[in-house]
Amino acid sequence: MNKGERTRQMIIEQSAPLFNKKGMAATAMSDIMEVTKLSKGSLYVHFENKDVLVEAAVDYNMDQLQSKVIALINKFQHPKDKLFAYIDAFKNPLNPPIVGGCPMLNFGMEADDQNPVILRKVADLVNKSQYLISEIIIEGIEKGIFKADWDHKEFSTIMFAMLEGGIFISNTTKKIDKMSIINKSLKKMIEAQLC
Repeated sequence: MNKGERTRQMIIEQSAPLFNKKGMAATAMSDIMEVTKLSKGSLYVHFENKDVLVEAAVDYNMDQLQSKVIALINKFQHPKDKLFAYIDAFKNPLNPPIVGGCPMLNFGMEADDQNPVILRKVADLVNKSQYLISEIIIEGIEKGIFKADWDHKEFSTIMFAMLEGGIFISNTTKKIDKMSIINKSLKKMIEAQLC
């Protein structure tokens, strides 16, 4: 990686938490200048405009979230433990896996009807997340760990939606008690599918 590429990456890494926490519209170039210690001209050398930087920061945030969740899941061999690890990744939305909270929720809400490029990126990660849950269930069914008639597509939607809803409730109320209820309920649903 040459100096220009390193600087570009540094800008993305430094600005990504800002965009995730403050929002795409509310984060000003002056905010980015402050955290990166670069001039506006230097920023525009690496990014044509703010929208290009926003897209890179959104990608970075979502890659960070996905990498952390997958790293947690990969610590386990048993499909039930993998699903529990996925749930536990979000057990405390007030102390999220990445700065600013869940980028799917943050950017998805802000991009709705405003930014189709960002909305498509969020939708892709939503689909990948549900696919990951489904794949773990399929693995468990194939190994005889989960009941063969468990509808993995239905449950992956339920699990994903409940977790995202729990994140929203926790962030809104500044309490995690509802997320604790969601986590326990999801784990009971999973245990009910064990052979």
